[in-house]
Amino acid sequence: MDRFRVEVIAKTSNPQQVIYAAMHQDYTETFVYDEREDWPTEEQSGEIIVKRLLAGDRGHFGCIEHPQIVFNCGYFPHSVMQQARTHRTGVSFDVQSYRYTSNQLIDAIEGRKDIEEVFYLRPVGNYANRQGKKYYYSPEQREEDLDWCKTAAKRYKADMDAGMSEEHARGKIPFDYRQHFVVSFNMRSLLHFLDLRYKKDAQLEIQKLCEMMFPHLEEWTPAIAAWYKSTRLGKARLSP
Repeated sequence: MDRFRVEVIAKTSNPQQVIYAAMHQDYTETFVYDEREDWPTEEQSGEIIVKRLLAGDRGHFGCIEHPQIVFNCGYFPHSVMQQARTHRTGVSFDVQSYRYTSNQLIDAIEGRKDIEEVFYLRPVGNYANRQGKKYYYSPEQREEDLDWCKTAAKRYKADMDAGMSEEHARGKIPFDYRQHFVVSFNMRSLLHFLDLRYKKDAQLEIQKLCEMMFPHLEEWTPAIAAWYKSTRLGKARLSP
């Protein structure tokens, strides 16, 4: 998991003020743009949002859909991408395609890349399945699995050398090859995604994705992040 990366490409620069403006427009006669000089500060807007929209579990999430944030996520296993796109989240993805980028398998076999830069295997350690059965993933098991990944990459190269199409050859490689992706959220969809995936029974790797996103949320919208952390984090209470 030490290779995983989450970086912010772009984000609304004053997200809490934007939410305040949307909320304020709901109940004022004036054109809120004309009052910009009188808007609360970004910090003050955050406090107002928590007090008037979020506190008391009122479920008024419509106003928080206006701010946007875009992440570049890298080196995550394909299973994370599969989970991230499951359920209705209101999220937009652009995902690295192995039809066009699978030459990295050949790079790994020919020594230009580390095989673990291409495939993901969990660290050695103690784990449990969804039914609670505990097991130990040993160094020996992991080394055997790594050898399997190398063998699959060699088979991929042989298929490509024989003229097989990329989409055909890629179907034989281990499921958890690493993928990069760009994902954009509005504030509501980001909280919904965290509700779904930042909980103890979620796949470990997607929990790590959420864990790496959360500091960006805290920096971007500190008041909303603090409210979320104290009231919803890890409770799987799905947002409206």
